[in-house]
Amino acid sequence: MSGPGAGFEYPPVEVSWLKRDVLLFANSIGCTSDELHFLYVSASHTSSLSSGNQKEVVDFYAAQKAVKIPSVPEFDPRRVVDGQRLLQFLKPLPTTSEGRKFEVRTKVLGVYDKGRPGTVVETQTDLVDADTGDVYTRAIGSGFYVGQGNWGGPKGPATENFPPPKGKTPDVEFENQTTQQTPLLYRLNGDYNPLHIHPEPGKKMGFGGVIIHGLYSWNWAAHGLLQNLGGSDPANMKEFQARFASPVRPGDKLVASVWRTGEQKGEWEEIRFIVKIAGGKVVLSNGRALMKVVGDVKSKLPRVGDRVSYDGATCTVRYVGEVAGTSGIWLGVEWDDAARGKHDGSHKGVRYFTCRSRSATSASFIRPTRPIEAPVSFITALQDKYTAELAATAAIQFSGKIAEEVGFAKTRSKQAQLSELRYAVLDGTRIATIYEDGDPSIADTCPRVVELDLSRNLFKRIGSVVAICSELPRLRELRLNGNRFQDILEDEGLHDANKNLQSIKMLSLEETLMSWEEIGYVANRFEALSALSASTNQLSSLPPIPLSSLSSTLTSLNLEFNDFTAVAQLSTLAALRSLRHLHLKGNNISAIRLAGSDESPPLFSTSLQYLDISYNRVSSWEFVDELPGCFPGLTSLRFAHNPIYNNPDPELSTNPKNFTEEAYMFTVGRLANLKSLNFGTISASDRQDAEMFYLAYIGKHLATVPEAREAEILRLHKRYAELCDVYGSPTVNRRKELNPAFLEARLVSVQFLFRPEGRDSIQRAIQVPKSFDIYAVKGIAGKIFGIKPLSLRLIWETGEWDPVAGFDDQVEDSDSEDEEELSPTEEEEASKLGDDLQLVERAGKWVKREVELPDGPRQLGFCVDGLEARIRIELR
Repeated sequence: MSGPGAGFEYPPVEVSWLKRDVLLFANSIGCTSDELHFLYVSASHTSSLSSGNQKEVVDFYAAQKAVKIPSVPEFDPRRVVDGQRLLQFLKPLPTTSEGRKFEVRTKVLGVYDKGRPGTVVETQTDLVDADTGDVYTRAIGSGFYVGQGNWGGPKGPATENFPPPKGKTPDVEFENQTTQQTPLLYRLNGDYNPLHIHPEPGKKMGFGGVIIHGLYSWNWAAHGLLQNLGGSDPANMKEFQARFASPVRPGDKLVASVWRTGEQKGEWEEIRFIVKIAGGKVVLSNGRALMKVVGDVKSKLPRVGDRVSYDGATCTVRYVGEVAGTSGIWLGVEWDDAARGKHDGSHKGVRYFTCRSRSATSASFIRPTRPIEAPVSFITALQDKYTAELAATAAIQFSGKIAEEVGFAKTRSKQAQLSELRYAVLDGTRIATIYEDGDPSIADTCPRVVELDLSRNLFKRIGSVVAICSELPRLRELRLNGNRFQDILEDEGLHDANKNLQSIKMLSLEETLMSWEEIGYVANRFEALSALSASTNQLSSLPPIPLSSLSSTLTSLNLEFNDFTAVAQLSTLAALRSLRHLHLKGNNISAIRLAGSDESPPLFSTSLQYLDISYNRVSSWEFVDELPGCFPGLTSLRFAHNPIYNNPDPELSTNPKNFTEEAYMFTVGRLANLKSLNFGTISASDRQDAEMFYLAYIGKHLATVPEAREAEILRLHKRYAELCDVYGSPTVNRRKELNPAFLEARLVSVQFLFRPEGRDSIQRAIQVPKSFDIYAVKGIAGKIFGIKPLSLRLIWETGEWDPVAGFDDQVEDSDSEDEEELSPTEEEEASKLGDDLQLVERAGKWVKREVELPDGPRQLGFCVDGLEARIRIELR
């Protein structure tokens, strides 16, 4: 120990502390209610984590200037931060100094000039019983005086580094969300540096404002190690040290990662750790501790954020603590299956935690004594599924007789050869880590996997999945449904992950409850992604996000069973230039625009050809009319099971048996470019029948309103003029409201049509009393056209359409579980081949309805509807 200032000893400082000081310290660094030996001090519980503090609030800067180190410049205490600190626990501390005299004895080990950055002052501080000379703790630490270097002093020795093991997953991780109150509480332990309460010093030092005490992060990490590895017993920690690498601002989340090295120093194991700000810089580096690791670390009481499994049901711990009206500690969990719980995180009017799910039954309270199923590594789950399953296969019996399994043995044997495995389904296998001790590498175990299903497991970080995928170079499809990933936007495992995910083309993130920002953040790491499924994620809007390569690679997007109410909420998808298939089944969509909005509807790429909007809340044909404006490339549509499809016209449709057929006709008639509807190809004859039926329907609609309101009705039918050019204008038979006492109300205006053989057709109009029977009507017709009355037939042309038998069976949309939907490739081929490809054979079609008026005494008014009728005359 040499150099300027080295060996200088500060005057001893007498210190004292009360039980209250120990309790305050324990609270300030995060001791929890299950560590009563820190929070409740009695005669039999004398554990302590801290040494004494000042008796009263003091002027921090004045106290630092009180003693000057000789032979070195006088440094400005207003610009000092912690550098590194090692604490050695030599004897157990009593919970109070009452009745004894303790002193803090500090000496300078060295003062080192680090040039422009500043100066390091290294000290050794012992807590000593002044009467016996016993040393209880020894702290070797350094203070870094910012920007106070270049005074010509020695640079100092190189420091010893303790980096975390390379390529090894942390054995333990724990975290803490700081708040604006964190430094306010911690300073009550005696560190009154204004840097931790007033923004001005921090701004002058380049920190931007208030920062949290470095020793808060240091002590919090020490407590976390003790809690997770040492059974919360201070006797199980001998040394603890860390380097202060970056400041922490109030509101930052601290994340500690801990590794057991297995290296023993006598009875003590060396532990390495680092502490980071979530998604940001390292806060504590060079972390090292000597500890006695007790118990099974992985079976300890769960903490908030842990993923656990009970009897095959996975959940996330949201709360650990007491519940009013009960005794003891409870775990508040949010089940992945939202129907499994009993409440939403509140109990008897008190909210204990908030769930990610919006379900009212996603949460429960569970006693910590309930057995938790052990989490496993990826390799363990793979071996259990595909190799242990082969050995454990039991014979299948029917009525006591063993059934012969044909082909199953060969399949199981092939699956058991993991090196040849191509499709790995590990859904619900409790995977929480990548490797456990002794596991072989993934790359050597199953290198040929092309499809991987990791749905409904216990992952906390999606970075763990990235690490698994990095060892599967042939992977093309990845399913992560039902997982509950945390802190996705801050997950360092996603940084530079593109190269490990570049071969994957299909990604499924269903039921993950991820936000659209999180989904996009993850999907953007898959540079070749062509199909993305994000159904059942409570999405109600899609805010703008960077799309990167997705804009040119993504061809299929599944957003089924979310909470969209209007197509406008999907407007950001218009930037996906290659999107061809959009699945929106099971949302709450009822309109194109948002209610009260006058913005133009979104315009999607012409590449988008297939739209599934079944099982929504569309109740107006205006929605269908606007589809071509939003989806100009639309050729295939699934539209069944919407209110308007189930009852296409409440006013004019009266026969429920025909609702499906009418809805089909209206949809095809309104959408000129549609080639497939509800998985059925639309042939040329199908389109002609639909358009003629739709045109006749418009005529019926016009007949229900006065001529002055025609324009109002035609605005509801955008294709009317186009269809009239092709098929001619429909017949509009408007019924006049007449006084039944008038003669006019008792007459039917009949238009007779007769086509003599070899001659042009002849039409004649005449008014016939309703009371005339069919014989009399035939007599009138025979007299007009010079035909014997009994040699002719009267055919009433109703102007309405009827389905031919067989149509109903073929067009009805199927919603069975066994329904086979068209793949994107089949839909594309169907679109290309058009009318030549009959994916669904349709025997039926629509024809105009005609009724023959039979001979008899029945009056004409009972045989035809209304006051107008068109009757065709044919010879027998």
